[in-house]
Amino acid sequence: MLRLLGILVTVLFAIATAVLTWPGFFRLEQTFPIAQLAALRGLVVVALAIITILFLLVAFIRPMRGFALSMALVSAIGAISGGVVLGMRGYGTDALPAATDTSVRVMTWNTAGNAMGADEIAETAVAMGVDIVALPETADFVGEEVAVAMRDLGSPMWVHHVALRPDVEDGPQAWQTTLLISPELGDYSVIEASSDLTSNTEVVPSVVAMPVDGQGPIVVAVHAVSPQPEYMDEWADDLRWVSDQCVDGNVILAGDFNATIDHMASLGVDGADLGYCSDAAATTGNGAVGTWPTDIPALLSAPIDHVMHSASWKATGSLVLTNLDDAGSDHRPLVVQLEPAG
Repeated sequence: MLRLLGILVTVLFAIATAVLTWPGFFRLEQTFPIAQLAALRGLVVVALAIITILFLLVAFIRPMRGFALSMALVSAIGAISGGVVLGMRGYGTDALPAATDTSVRVMTWNTAGNAMGADEIAETAVAMGVDIVALPETADFVGEEVAVAMRDLGSPMWVHHVALRPDVEDGPQAWQTTLLISPELGDYSVIEASSDLTSNTEVVPSVVAMPVDGQGPIVVAVHAVSPQPEYMDEWADDLRWVSDQCVDGNVILAGDFNATIDHMASLGVDGADLGYCSDAAATTGNGAVGTWPTDIPALLSAPIDHVMHSASWKATGSLVLTNLDDAGSDHRPLVVQLEPAG
């Protein structure tokens, strides 16, 4: 009886390990609580490695040896497989390539309601030489302060903004998203369906900016709701909406997706990660570096902030800024360099 129980436990553990390692294969990547656990793939790998060691120690107890070795084997395979997946996405690079005449740099930073101040945002953006800044959870007046500070530092920006409840005074900044675009990319305007929220993410807003002259990329500052148990349906709808924004054209997405690549497994088209867009960090060696939360090491946290691009662009470099973990926000900034494809 005990032997059968041990076999049953091992089989169930193997199934659970497989689901957490390859959630998309089982079509469970957007299912509670698998979605939440899969987001922290680095922590799962560490946990499986610890479980492997513990069961190897238990294997010294003769009556438990067969069960313990079986459990250690399963957890070791899970840890190695998860580590390989993270390695393929990239454990981190520490520099961007030199900017060129045609390159565009994009930064996304969830400011947690301007927790670090406009000057910190502006100084970071200017130091990184960015042309586009996506700022979820940032009020319009903060975006204007950032733009003024960037102008004073030699990098002027146009400010675009969407608010969920503009009629509410002093509402939470999570209800707002701000997008800054350099005048060098041309004139932009927020499309009406994005501005009046008739077509937008459902709980927190995103910004869809179109080039007035039709020449530049469509730029979307993304903020999807987090996958809390009460918002799972809205979260899945948000990811589908974001994927619909990345058409087969000239598109750049940047922001807090509240999702990792694993959660997008069923939403990519023609080999892309989300809609027709590919994740820039994953293709340039930073896909495993977590951007949230900042109070745990980057390789153990969740890479839920992204810059994505359609086939009109190719990513040549990326960087997750870990030196600002104490700045105030619970998100790390992500900076990506893009070049026109072809």
